[in-house]
Amino acid sequence: MNTTPSDNETGLEPDLDGAAEPLGGSRAMQQADTQTVIDVTTASFMNDVIEASKSQLVLLDLWAPWCGPCKQLTPVLEKIVQESNGAVRLAKMNIDEEPAVAQQLQVQSIPAVFAFKDGQPVDGFSGAIPESQIREFIEKSMGETLGPSPEEQLLEHAQAAFAEQNFGGAAQSYAQILQNNPDHLVAIGGLSECFTAVGQLDQAEQALAQVPGMKRDSAPILAAQAALDLARQAETASGDFAELEAAIVADPNNHQARFDLALAYQAAQRNQDAVDALLEIITLNRDWDEGAARKQLVTLFQAFGNEDPITVEGRRRLSSLLFS
Repeated sequence: MNTTPSDNETGLEPDLDGAAEPLGGSRAMQQADTQTVIDVTTASFMNDVIEASKSQLVLLDLWAPWCGPCKQLTPVLEKIVQESNGAVRLAKMNIDEEPAVAQQLQVQSIPAVFAFKDGQPVDGFSGAIPESQIREFIEKSMGETLGPSPEEQLLEHAQAAFAEQNFGGAAQSYAQILQNNPDHLVAIGGLSECFTAVGQLDQAEQALAQVPGMKRDSAPILAAQAALDLARQAETASGDFAELEAAIVADPNNHQARFDLALAYQAAQRNQDAVDALLEIITLNRDWDEGAARKQLVTLFQAFGNEDPITVEGRRRLSSLLFS
């Protein structure tokens, strides 16, 4: 999937200094890579594992070339260790060539991983386990947290930049995430919302079009799609506030005028007024135009997000109307 545009394609102006900030830790990490992941032998075990564990946590990865689960586990271990900024070392030992240590540790199956701290093995596990469990294992063995990964740092930067309406900086961070993880749904949705925020609706739609159908109902994609739908509606929203309000005063059951007024409100980012107008339609006639007001409310709530106070209160009022 290629959802990562160039600056010229997006029209966004990335904040290069801001986007580079969360990568400071990974730069230091790259400098230490030559020592954080090593191959160890029986002869070097005392120095590379036992002695090294007196200054940092050392993971001993016992593996063999014929072991399928080993091929799944080792790259995940390498990734986490390389993101630890030198706090953790990974020592890989091929037990076909170096069986003595595995025998001393009474290893029954591989992959087997042992955590060494202060010259002693403090914990271990066997088998290919998920990344989240590996992080928990390392943090338990260290007695402290690893901190956010570079990807998590980029995501935090993107979301903070978006909240500050720095859409260029947010887009750049989301694009960097997608370079390494093209299926990252939060980054795809976030990049689409950046395009939407600056009025580049075709690019926003192109980003979302890359998401497989089975994943289009995920929360970040639904939110991005809702924001895009609202922006499309805003392009075609017409009607003067005073004129529409006067039409409603003249005929409180003029639901089309009230609906058009809600669209005009949302185009003007008067979100609470838009929700109030749609709820009033449902109060008067919940089935008007095949439930158009309720459907529009759902789109608004998805775009605002579950934690937005307008969404929380609006959903409560909607439920009260529908189930009273």
